[in-house]
Amino acid sequence: MGRTSRKRSTLANRAIAASAALLLGGGGLVAVNVYASAGEGRSHQRPPQSENAGQAMSTIDCPDVANELTDVPRGARWQVDRELARMDSQITQAYKKFADQKEQIEQDPALAENAVLNPLKAKRLASLERIANAIDRVGERPQGLEALAPCTLRADDSGSGEGTGDGTDNGEGQDGGQSQDPGQDPSQDPGQDQGQDGGQGDGQDGDQGDGGQAGNGPEASDFVDITTVQPNVSQPRQRRGASKGTFTTDCGRNEAGKFNSDNVIVAPGVTNGAHHMHDYVGNQANDAFATDDSLAAADTSCRNQGDKSTYYWPVLRLQNGQAEDDANVDGGGKEGNVGEIQTPSQVTLKFAGSPVSKVTAMPRFLRIITGDAKAFVNGNANANASWSCTGFEDRQLKDKYPICPEGSQVVRTFKFQSCWDGQNSDSANHRTHVAFADENGRCQNGFRAIPQLQQRIVYDVPPGPGFALDSFPEQLHKPVTDHGDFINVFDENLMNKVVSCINGGRRCR
Repeated sequence: MGRTSRKRSTLANRAIAASAALLLGGGGLVAVNVYASAGEGRSHQRPPQSENAGQAMSTIDCPDVANELTDVPRGARWQVDRELARMDSQITQAYKKFADQKEQIEQDPALAENAVLNPLKAKRLASLERIANAIDRVGERPQGLEALAPCTLRADDSGSGEGTGDGTDNGEGQDGGQSQDPGQDPSQDPGQDQGQDGGQGDGQDGDQGDGGQAGNGPEASDFVDITTVQPNVSQPRQRRGASKGTFTTDCGRNEAGKFNSDNVIVAPGVTNGAHHMHDYVGNQANDAFATDDSLAAADTSCRNQGDKSTYYWPVLRLQNGQAEDDANVDGGGKEGNVGEIQTPSQVTLKFAGSPVSKVTAMPRFLRIITGDAKAFVNGNANANASWSCTGFEDRQLKDKYPICPEGSQVVRTFKFQSCWDGQNSDSANHRTHVAFADENGRCQNGFRAIPQLQQRIVYDVPPGPGFALDSFPEQLHKPVTDHGDFINVFDENLMNKVVSCINGGRRCR
């Protein structure tokens, strides 16, 4: 199928009055590890700024507060989520200020502290105080949140030019760190290359070697020729009692062009909560203000009308100098996401079983996020997406975009968490209620095996480094930030069919 480029639909003006956020999962006291380094959970500690002297700074690196708030009382969640979304906006604004003054900052490093980092710290302190107050009203006040306020500038110091993946396929069969934390995603080792500011503004030429079309990435070193990558995919061995069946749901390719820059899971009730555009298939009511009831009542693009689930991921754009309809819109060109949005040539949504056990039904309205939209600065603990090319899918990349040979298409693959805590449809950080199986395919800590969503998204784009993933501006369009979101809105009968097919070893559609 030939390449299809679809213009995004005009974003409707939304009512400001937001509905109450979805308060799912158990309540309880906030758990936050604020005394550890701000870089805890990352693949490396953030170097002191003195060690970066003389290096060109690329982006702003802030502790991810959401990852630290593992359990927030139910009555405070909507306030905490909205404040976390505000903190994302603060980073976006600070990054823009940094990018606009980058040359001056390189000449005068003190300018970064005075003009960018100190004002950002003050705003973050105020937000963290509001988060603490919100929790204090319904539970025990968290202590030490102020340690998460300071941010630093990040230099282009990774030095990795190798894009050969981490030697394993993503998803089940990897060590998810579950013995320590059931919310951890598989450990991976992306050697991210950090982007450089440069390039031209929206609508100018898309030179990938100098910061990408919008000036904030990607750069040439973010790409690798897939033919130079060694096969690196391994699969867990099927054991007695395995659930070997699959269920595939056909929800189209977003031919209707449903896009927005909201994220109802992470930032309910907040417009532009993602600061980048998402493709949507399945549920057609998904925006920042969607509720369980509105999702259940909505239309779906899925062929089987019993599946009203929502599936969404960052759009892929051609950086070919052609302005998209959202060139002057939040989440689009205003935040460095430029170029023509590409409609996938193929989208496959498959639910698979466990290599060691039967699966149990997902609860309705279960929310799962896989991957980390901020993995470039957070590190790889939660990174979980793979890039490859058709004909070469035994070679998966975590931290590089693939350059595919003529006739081959770009492939994005997501394998979602397949273990559930048996109680909660969501959690405060949207991670700890689900987990990956261990290296033997087993769920740990009393978690139950559920059908694993496996997404495969294919694009027919011209060979070469002329495309980019939408991202938060400070994440520089790095491929390691790819991520997928899912809300289960299967009706009970269809979910039971999914479980029966998988446990019975059948292949169903």
